[in-house]
Amino acid sequence: MASRTDWAEGLDVKLMSDDSDVEYLYWVGCTAALVDRNMKTAAAMASILKAAGIKFAILGPEESCCGDPARRIGNEYLYQMQVERNIEILKGYNVKRIITTCPHCYNTLKWEYPQFGAEFEVIHHTQLIADLLKQGRIRLSRGMEETIAYHDSCYLGRYNDIYDEPRRIIKAIPGAKVVELERSRRKAFCCGAGGGRLWMEENIGTRINEMRTQHVINAGANIVATACPYCLQMFEDGIKTKRVEEQIKAIDIAELVSSLLE
Repeated sequence: MASRTDWAEGLDVKLMSDDSDVEYLYWVGCTAALVDRNMKTAAAMASILKAAGIKFAILGPEESCCGDPARRIGNEYLYQMQVERNIEILKGYNVKRIITTCPHCYNTLKWEYPQFGAEFEVIHHTQLIADLLKQGRIRLSRGMEETIAYHDSCYLGRYNDIYDEPRRIIKAIPGAKVVELERSRRKAFCCGAGGGRLWMEENIGTRINEMRTQHVINAGANIVATACPYCLQMFEDGIKTKRVEEQIKAIDIAELVSSLLE
């Protein structure tokens, strides 16, 4: 079983318990910290922050679930226990600015934690990466001649109106052709994981992630870029089920950028 810091092995990522004098706390999230596939996103984000010269740290063993899954599934008591525990730790380190790679963590920390007395500036990694590229603090030294479709995560798009930043990042990749899926932006189609569905089985009809994967196939994309670990997992499963692993790859935007840095 993975620990909260296994993904950071050999990357020289600081813990808040060792040095809390940082510009940002990187809230890794359960999926990026503990799921093998999504650990690559966390490592990519750390490499981007280092390339930009940003001083950051993680909570490591002190980080726990933000509480989003518990609230969505209906366990409000567990949700509030998580919130109170996390806020106590964050306030103990006098955290002011938080980066997340998960839109579910982003939405919960940004909009729900203030209801419990927390005041943090919360930034999604696509917002930060787009800004770093614009400022020239990171540069893409290589390109890729791939056809890329961006999938709008529900909690990033419809819940928080973050549509342009991820697309600006992808369009900055030299040689890449960017295509839109048949349902995108405000009318985007869920990957099938939201509302706690990531942990549930579909017993009737067509699985949502298979339907969304078909949209990627229809668009002629060979890369589907995501900005959410839930979406990434659902696409990975959908691509395998559709047996198009040789044609289409699912990848987080941070992974794309990290692989092309100077």
